[in-house]
Amino acid sequence: MGLASVVVTPVFLYGPLADITVLQATLPGLVAAEARAEGVQICCDDAPLPLAGLRRGLGAVDGWLVSEPHTVELVTFIAEALGLGRSDVITVSQGGCPVAARVFPGRPGPMDWDGQDWSRRAAPILRYAVQEILSLRGRIAAQDLCAGLPMILSRASGRVAAQTPAPADVRSATEAATVQEIACEITHAGFFLGRAYTLRHPRFDGTPSDTLRREVFVATDAALVLPYDPVRDRVLLVEQFRMGPYGRGDPRPWMLEPVAGRIDGGENPEDAAHRECLEEAGLTLRALEKISQHYCTPGYSTEFFHLFLGICDLPDLEQGRGGLATEHEDIRTHVIDFAQAMALVQSGEANNGPLILCLLWLERERARLRASA
Repeated sequence: MGLASVVVTPVFLYGPLADITVLQATLPGLVAAEARAEGVQICCDDAPLPLAGLRRGLGAVDGWLVSEPHTVELVTFIAEALGLGRSDVITVSQGGCPVAARVFPGRPGPMDWDGQDWSRRAAPILRYAVQEILSLRGRIAAQDLCAGLPMILSRASGRVAAQTPAPADVRSATEAATVQEIACEITHAGFFLGRAYTLRHPRFDGTPSDTLRREVFVATDAALVLPYDPVRDRVLLVEQFRMGPYGRGDPRPWMLEPVAGRIDGGENPEDAAHRECLEEAGLTLRALEKISQHYCTPGYSTEFFHLFLGICDLPDLEQGRGGLATEHEDIRTHVIDFAQAMALVQSGEANNGPLILCLLWLERERARLRASA
């Protein structure tokens, strides 16, 4: 007696998940058929990385129909990890014939979706995000990945930004493609991600290195801002508990810092800088001055900082509170004059690298900023 075959309902992919560059990069060997859904429209919100959704409306939406069981399983996992909602069954047209297909409603919003603009701006980010999601399949449930989606999208956005490297006028211009990557394994998958690489890289004398195993902490890009009032010649610092000093055994793990925060998926550093100043300190910036873009600890971390000075009006010298309760932030703000801030560098109380760099940069540029205020 033979086993009954399992009938798999095909899945209709539209919008972001129907982007051919995403599909080819994340699902190699994909077999899909062109299909169309009538009486619906693709819409989205105004998030930096809109994932789009379907709503009833005039017109039709073109997409792809996937039917192979393993592929259906994969795209279902991806859709659940992206938080695209519970699937529904609709009728789509394939080659002029009606077909019942599952569809994920996605994230509908008030704006019309521009497929060409989305593909240019966001498809590379989604491609890296889906690759990370699939690498964690079998290790982390889709709903848990969905809970950590902002970090996944932020890490993916950092990978895209990394494709535009800094100049190589003094350092070697040897490409990463010359590194022989033998293996890559995930050593930790939580709020943060850890990977271990087994590789060989070219040495400066042209010979290959020994086979090396190197672990890397996969973090996100971040925007950091030192708010400065050039008229009153004062800065704003934030203070909060930090795990780094605590984990090192520092008896005083509260640290003075610039305003700082993760750059969300699809967000540019400048927008992140303005957003973080509003969230952490209630400040609206008039302008930004770029200080630097740099890796923090390149020996073991992907973390990349965009440092700015934020021109703004600061209140009278005082302490305040800031941060988002939804992110469990407990932040105290300090408005102090420039001389007091530089005294913190001299005494060592300013023991945060980005803060020291921002203050030294301000010391150099302060006369110019005050003269133009």
